Amino acid sequence: MPGENLTRDEARERAALLSVDGYEVSLDLRSAVGEAHGDGPRTFRSVTTIRFRCAEPGAGSFADLIAPSVTAVSLNGRDLDPGEVFDGTRILLEDLAADNELVVDAQCAYSRTGEGMHRFVDPEDGEVYLYTQYEPADSRRVFAGFEQPDLKAPFRFEVRAPEGWTVWSNGAGELTDGVWRFAETKPISTYITCVVAGPYHYVTDAYERVLEDGTRLRIPLGAMCRKGLAPHFDADDVFLVTKQGLDFFHDHFDYPYPFGKYDQAFVPEYNLGAMENPGMVTFREEFIFRGKVTRASYEGRANVILHEMAHMWFGDLVTMEWWDDLWLKESFADFMGAFSLVGATRFTDGWITFANRRKAWAYRADQLPSTHPITADIRDLQDAKLNFDGITYAKGASVLKQLVAYVGQDAFLEGARRYFKRHAYGNTRLGDLLSALEETSGRDMTAWSRSWLQTAGVNSLTPQVLLTAGGRIDELAIVQEAAESHPELRPHRVAVGLYRRTDTGALERYARAEADVDGARTVVTELTGAEAPELVLVNDDDLTYCKIRFDETSLATLREHLGALTDPLARALCWSALWNLTRDALLPARDFIDLVVRFAGRESDIGVLQMLHAWAESALVHYAAPGWRERGGALLAECAERELYDAEPGSEHQLAWARFFARTAGEPAGLGLLTGLLDGTSAVEGLVVDQELRWAFLEPLAAHGIADEKALAEELARDDTASGKRHQVRCLAARPSAEVKAQCWAQVVESDALSNALVEATISGFAQSSQRELLAPYAQKYFAAIERVWTERSIQIGMDVVRGLFPALQDSQATLDATDAWLAAHEDAAPALRRLVLEARDDLARALRGQACDAAAG
Repeated sequence: MPGENLTRDEARERAALLSVDGYEVSLDLRSAVGEAHGDGPRTFRSVTTIRFRCAEPGAGSFADLIAPSVTAVSLNGRDLDPGEVFDGTRILLEDLAADNELVVDAQCAYSRTGEGMHRFVDPEDGEVYLYTQYEPADSRRVFAGFEQPDLKAPFRFEVRAPEGWTVWSNGAGELTDGVWRFAETKPISTYITCVVAGPYHYVTDAYERVLEDGTRLRIPLGAMCRKGLAPHFDADDVFLVTKQGLDFFHDHFDYPYPFGKYDQAFVPEYNLGAMENPGMVTFREEFIFRGKVTRASYEGRANVILHEMAHMWFGDLVTMEWWDDLWLKESFADFMGAFSLVGATRFTDGWITFANRRKAWAYRADQLPSTHPITADIRDLQDAKLNFDGITYAKGASVLKQLVAYVGQDAFLEGARRYFKRHAYGNTRLGDLLSALEETSGRDMTAWSRSWLQTAGVNSLTPQVLLTAGGRIDELAIVQEAAESHPELRPHRVAVGLYRRTDTGALERYARAEADVDGARTVVTELTGAEAPELVLVNDDDLTYCKIRFDETSLATLREHLGALTDPLARALCWSALWNLTRDALLPARDFIDLVVRFAGRESDIGVLQMLHAWAESALVHYAAPGWRERGGALLAECAERELYDAEPGSEHQLAWARFFARTAGEPAGLGLLTGLLDGTSAVEGLVVDQELRWAFLEPLAAHGIADEKALAEELARDDTASGKRHQVRCLAARPSAEVKAQCWAQVVESDALSNALVEATISGFAQSSQRELLAPYAQKYFAAIERVWTERSIQIGMDVVRGLFPALQDSQATLDATDAWLAAHEDAAPALRRLVLEARDDLARALRGQACDAAAG
């Protein structure tokens, strides 16, 4: 509907006119259980009372509400005709007084797409679970409001729920006379309010601390999940990380946690990783591990817990004015997640994961045609939804790491402390933060901000080494380059490391210098006279955000001795740089795969190893020349099987290689081993094939026609849970049958019967790299369907379909031409839809360049 996509201009106009004093929201969720009535969506009653002021009495505005129907609307005691003032997304408010009270009684719809009030029925026991998810603008699916971040207000919630349920919200709650009533919140934005309701398994603890002024702080802690996941729920570890994080942020922010209690809910069918609702953080339940996982999985969960906790200050206490400055919360939370992970928990190597995994996301996003400055131009809510991307999160966090190197950690943290105290419970823009940092650092932040926050693109830094006749460095310079589309050269604070092999063969650093790189060429005078290096690492210690390049000597050293590099962060940086060279068609995919085959088995960091597996798979599927793919696949499968047997029995490395072997197995022998591991006729010492690993083995067997529908049904009978159902749906979609693919397409594209989680599972199984010919007919169908899907479905499902079903495996010029033809014919399509197609087009064009590079190497 035309009113659903709120624009920035509309939001500014409304914020200038209105100030909100408070909300009272009453929800009746008893309809969540039992049979639904009628043919329409299952609904619940929502009654909202909003008290607000108007700066220009007599003016008009609007409230936001997306609901099937409105029963009654009252403004300042006047009953309004819902048929006249409500259009399905907005409630027209005319002739406002200086002080106003709006009451809206509506029937709102439960969601199956993870937006608004999501309703999940557990197939294991039939129990119903509810939770809300709003960012950026879906609270209007649950209650009437002014849906923009800068109209903050205190909230009071009351909820009627089925008997035996527990209900949680942002404030502390209690059940009296059959109604759950919650303490009034501090002033917060609509999108971070929250309700969680159902027969959840709930565990409690408490955090206690004496503050510097002698005040005793006690924060009640809670953690919850579905009853079916309770046997797997390691709440003790969740609470451990939570307490470590609260200690860390109290030590560094000098502002006590401001929102009372701290509940954390792990909920089903969640679209995001997590959401920072103050006092009631929600996470995807996949963070509760049903089987054995590697340390990297626990580290990832801890990072997300800390990321959301950082939001309590960066985002909840102080909130951006509009989504242009989304980075003011997400970049900071992403940086603080890694910063606190290393500083407060057992995951002291968190910066390695950051360099290898998070930055890879940023580098990809920053080279897409849709790249944007960290401070973005967000015209409307559809733009905002797509800007939860690698720029806003990972590039922003990388740039903040560079900022800490630039101004110093103490000045950076003192700037944050002043920012919180100055703007508590308010809204800010870029300048508000920069002025605090200027005060504490004494540095002019204008030029830094212009270079790093207000321009797009990633620079590459390449070393140039000139040697004397005696074999010492005569001059070491760093050459900075930028893409033609984004020519900005930036100031970089970098560490340059020089590496040589020792007598034992280890490749180790023997010299290091920090330098300020500015402009096209910078000489690092501190390294003049040093002995000749075998490897120059120009962003050693990962201080800046850039693509690392190598001189010829360094690249030759890595080709032969990458496994001898002893420092895990330096090794991770080199792997990342080699992957960027592959994506940029400067290193043939077969060369990257060869490096993985020869050296990945020596990788000590499990997170880096798992990233290498993902990159090697991507190199094979997208960047290897088609004529070499079969050979490359065989090499990776042989490597995976060898390392599976060579890994320490029972180790996390063995588990990682087992999963990688499943993804690369394609020949009868490899598929036979997977079958044997499933039925017990084969074994690998120390490898426990638990339920999650069984599903991982079944997907390739389904994709190659070995595990049929009957076998998958039998597996579901072993694991008749919500998680098992998702796995089964993915495996069913993977089967190599035209009939199967047609059915999957119809379920996802032509119908909205599947929930968001099952849409995701179906799409994941649909596109198998071994089934390119089978999938060919869907390229044309994709372009014929996507505009209709975007119009008819929720934005989340639209994004899943447009991204997930793009015919990337039809990697030919013909598909590129078809994409260009669609873009040319749909210049007036929704900008967010065009952005998704442009991004997919760019990935495809990059793949074709990579294939040409690889073919030339052959």
